[in-house]
Amino acid sequence: MGNVDRIIRVLVAVLVGYLYYTGIISGTIGVALLVVAGVFVLTSIVSFCPLYTFIGVSTCKVEGEEGK
Repeated sequence: MGNVDRIIRVLVAVLVGYLYYTGIISGTIGVALLVVAGVFVLTSIVSFCPLYTFIGVSTCKVEGEEGK
């Protein structure tokens, strides 16, 4: 997982947390979004997203690809 991907995930998680805390989102949808936000933070910390492996996506730079 690339750094930009990690930063975006953390920012989205913070935004969802803020929206839930202020009451803008609530109920079942709010709780579901909090769970997704938690997963975003966790995957950002460990720099690995199992879903990316499943669908074959990588946001990391590949060594030696800079000059191509």
